[in-house]
Amino acid sequence: MIIIPAIDIIDGKCVRLTQGDYAQKKIYNENPLEVAKEFEAAGITHLHLVDLDGAKSQHIVNYKVLETISKNTSLKIDFGGGIKSNNDIRIAFDCGANQVTGGSIAVKNKSLFIEWIKSYGADKIILGADVKNGKIAVNGWKEESQEELFQFLKNYISSGIKYVICTDITKDGLLQGTATELYKQILTKFPTIKLIASGGVSSVDELNELRSAGLYGAIVGKAFYEGRIKLNELKS
Repeated sequence: MIIIPAIDIIDGKCVRLTQGDYAQKKIYNENPLEVAKEFEAAGITHLHLVDLDGAKSQHIVNYKVLETISKNTSLKIDFGGGIKSNNDIRIAFDCGANQVTGGSIAVKNKSLFIEWIKSYGADKIILGADVKNGKIAVNGWKEESQEELFQFLKNYISSGIKYVICTDITKDGLLQGTATELYKQILTKFPTIKLIASGGVSSVDELNELRSAGLYGAIVGKAFYEGRIKLNELKS
């Protein structure tokens, strides 16, 4: 299982939110590149970079942060937040993203998202499935759609998607545990996908549980920034 630390960006700074609430923002570092280099030095290979300004404004904003990290580290970056148009995705890849995650776009403009899977290839596009009460949430989690999780996944797997980041919003940023049972259910139904857990990871024991459950990857955010999981424990 790949351990993927997260860097969330607001105003060019490394922050964390609680349950996607912009009012519950904590700044951890003014310089995201510094954080990324710490990950790289510790042997980390992947990075989950989220443009929270982009998610809010519905177009890519912090692409310069992406470009700086990609040019100055060897981290494989998956980038998300505000990727809503052909121009947005082009900028993300031009600035060094290895993969792009689409969440809201996959609900709001399915034909465009499917076009991206076909144009860029299934190895380049990650489906972001942010879940609340069994339904997919969109637009920085401020809005709940009518899309039911399992049908949503089924539809996109049939369209060629391989990678899925699934976040249980009720657990995100609380350091009270991750949605292991939900992930087990997803993998039972869809055993071929590369499922990446996100939200609520609070300990190395939970990472081990996710590994045992067959997850492809796990994103770690607040647990690292709050010292619950040490940098040397983040290696895959």
